[in-house]
Amino acid sequence: MTINAIQNLLTAACAPYQQAGRFAWHFAQGKLGRDPVFKGMLARNLLPHRDGGIRVLDIGCGQGLLSSWLLSAQAQHAKGEWPANWPAPPAIAHVHGIELMPRDVDRARAALHKDGTRATFEVGNMCTANFPPSDAVVILDVLHYVDFPAQDDVLRRVHACLTDDGVLLLRVGDAAGGLPFKISNWVDNVVTSIRGHKTLPTFCRSIADWQRDITALGFSVQAMPMHEGTPFANVLLVCHKAKT
Repeated sequence: MTINAIQNLLTAACAPYQQAGRFAWHFAQGKLGRDPVFKGMLARNLLPHRDGGIRVLDIGCGQGLLSSWLLSAQAQHAKGEWPANWPAPPAIAHVHGIELMPRDVDRARAALHKDGTRATFEVGNMCTANFPPSDAVVILDVLHYVDFPAQDDVLRRVHACLTDDGVLLLRVGDAAGGLPFKISNWVDNVVTSIRGHKTLPTFCRSIADWQRDITALGFSVQAMPMHEGTPFANVLLVCHKAKT
């Protein structure tokens, strides 16, 4: 039942991308099916729960996979098709995605236009875009594309936009991770090229440095390995904003 429920969730989350083109659909299947972070954030209950639903900000949203995943999770749970060993998913009031690449935003909008009231996307640079008030912010594998001062500024603005007791889910590569970290960077460059984007220099830190620097901004930080089934050095930093 659990395996079937997870497969049904994957099918539901990928289905909207059939209308966004062959590449968008196959990319959704590969990413949602193989990247452990999507299942992990639901199975481990990492997103907050709020009456009336949560507002999620997805920075570096790509073609909107997180939006489709979370909205499909809520729909599947409502239908009674849910993994028996997973907690209930959070209700979603709205997911807003910010993405630098217009082509990806076009794919997101084409796939999820029917969810326009609950899933919106904008072309923007995370270093300059406005961050709306949010209960959760998700940044997966993109913060390392800007230099360290810019990273710190993004994180300060994330802290400011989060509600009290809000959460930031930040996935990064562990610069102290040895060969798996080097493999992560190589694959990152390959995927970036496949998606039609220019490869960029990266600015990475060790997990110890990430934890120290994020804690200094007013978060509590828990590091979770998030590379199951892959040869990478990816770690998810679960960062809770303290109540004021």
